Amino acid sequence: MSGFLELAISGLMSGLVIGLAALALTLVFGVARFANAATGDFMTCGAYAALAGFTATGSIVLGGLVGLAAGALVGVLSYLLVFRVLEGRPSVSALLASIGVGFVIRAVLGLIYGHGQQVFQLPLVRPWRVYDLRIQPNDLKIGIAALATLAVVFLILHATPMGRRMRAVADDPMLARVSGIAPRKVMLGLWAMGGAVAALAGVLLGIKTVVSPEMGWEMLIPVFAAAVLGGIGHPVGAVVAGVLLGVLQEIATPYVGFTYKLALAFVVLLIVLLVRPKGLFGRVEGVR
Repeated sequence: MSGFLELAISGLMSGLVIGLAALALTLVFGVARFANAATGDFMTCGAYAALAGFTATGSIVLGGLVGLAAGALVGVLSYLLVFRVLEGRPSVSALLASIGVGFVIRAVLGLIYGHGQQVFQLPLVRPWRVYDLRIQPNDLKIGIAALATLAVVFLILHATPMGRRMRAVADDPMLARVSGIAPRKVMLGLWAMGGAVAALAGVLLGIKTVVSPEMGWEMLIPVFAAAVLGGIGHPVGAVVAGVLLGVLQEIATPYVGFTYKLALAFVVLLIVLLVRPKGLFGRVEGVR
């Protein structure tokens, strides 16, 4: 029983990371109206930038902030150089372009850092024991960081002028425009926030596992599955579905093995598309 609970706790932490990345994906979908396939590579950018910041300063907090800044910068540059040019064209154009952006980011990171795996050289700490449960302190810190980030994002969405403008553009872009909202500023804020959130997911994933140019790409299916399961375009649904998927993957690991647990994301994605394409929260449009 204790082993089962330990897997569930580990899955909860992994699920929060998936939920963060799914939130970044669904935010962009809700406003820009396409699924950004480069989200995983934004994660990778954040992880490498945080690793560089941590190596230079010795502080994981400063490293994480460097990762956030790098993710926001990559998000804004992607918008200015690629996605802004494609505005008004069919969403499939932006989707295909995002796949290309992801390839470019991956190739550049591979050229700079190589394709070997790197790790955050954090001090080893003993797990805490709560009755028969062993809890890794780093897992708990990852969970706290993810929850704090989620709180900030939802605060921005629901309690700031920028968040209200994003929701207005998501609801009705034309009405938002005639109401005096500048869509360009909204899009810049959206891509900065989406890039930063994805980058933090990459930082937390890198701390929990390893950093490599393919780490974000390999996470893309679970992230897509969580976004679809939650109801793509629905921020709360993306986070809830990410947590559910993370727990499911960890609990299933003893039965299907570590290699095949990622395949569960394909199964979930397939079932949702067949049975309930609108996802758990039943919405397909707009940030709410």
